[in-house]
Amino acid sequence: MDLGIAGKVALVTASTRGIGLGIAQALAAEGARVAIAARTEADVQRTADSLGGLGIAVDLMADDGPRRAVEETVNGLGPVDILVNNLGLRAGSSWSDTGAEEFERAFEGNVTVSVRMSQLVLQGMLDRGWGRIVTITSVWGRETGGAPAYNAAKAAAISFTKSLALEVAARGVTVNSVAPGSILWPGGGWDRRQKADPAGIAEFVRRDMPLGRFGTVEEVAAVVTFVCSKQASLVNGAVIAVDGGQSRSGI
Repeated sequence: MDLGIAGKVALVTASTRGIGLGIAQALAAEGARVAIAARTEADVQRTADSLGGLGIAVDLMADDGPRRAVEETVNGLGPVDILVNNLGLRAGSSWSDTGAEEFERAFEGNVTVSVRMSQLVLQGMLDRGWGRIVTITSVWGRETGGAPAYNAAKAAAISFTKSLALEVAARGVTVNSVAPGSILWPGGGWDRRQKADPAGIAEFVRRDMPLGRFGTVEEVAAVVTFVCSKQASLVNGAVIAVDGGQSRSGI
């Protein structure tokens, strides 16, 4: 299937490893011209070179970070047609170590940066009559679970997605979120937990993962890439669980 995004300019945040890297690779494979925005310059350049794209070493949590990322993409590749907000941040692990500071940090990393990035590219998309904004959330934004601040921030990101989607859909721009479940990739959180406690993680998979395995980066990236396509023109304001049935929400 031709997804119709060859030549489109895609900006993917936090995209030098894990899910973000997989998304950038999948979009590039469809012919999109991809900008990689992340903090570590060596990783950014290596990833951009591997994709034939543009590398932008930037701290998106800094005041000027989102604007720099967008401006450098526009200057290097052209106006942004596709934005994937992949940056996410966890602060605190339970109520015993979570207070106002952790909530503020989680909301800044999971919501504020996504809002700022989206606002920076939105007007150009509206002017051209076409655009795709996708925010990577989590199954723990759809239902209770996970760290409290992270859970609340991902729920807020989903709410932001729906609100913006309703406002701009009639002008050719769709806004969606993709909510991964537990995804295993080298060096990621589940990889570290599995190495530290293989028996405990095996029990978690048996108990909570209906497919009997973790999800993969490629499985998430494939869904995100389709949501960014021309064929996904009716998909708007959605939160799409990519979790193998892990989540319990029926919504």
